[in-house]
Amino acid sequence: MNLSGEGSKSGVEPEEIAGYVDRYPLIRGLMTMPPLSADPEASRPYFRRLHELARQHGLAETSMGTSQDYRVAADEGATYVRVGSTIFASDRG
Repeated sequence: MNLSGEGSKSGVEPEEIAGYVDRYPLIRGLMTMPPLSADPEASRPYFRRLHELARQHGLAETSMGTSQDYRVAADEGATYVRVGSTIFASDRG
């Protein structure tokens, strides 16, 4: 889902979800990437909206959050987060 409306990101619009769920009954959830921000709290409205949309359409999973905002994503109901840089980043120059 491109909930931020950023042109550099793709995704379906909220009003298209029902059609996709009807056509592809194996869809289990939704995913989004909010605008990049140094403040993890800036991601909260996007994560909250995604969780609401998933619930409205009977979808159990939400993939949202990255290493920098995963705590906020978890607070808002994320079932999957992407924490690659937390796991794979190296501070050993």
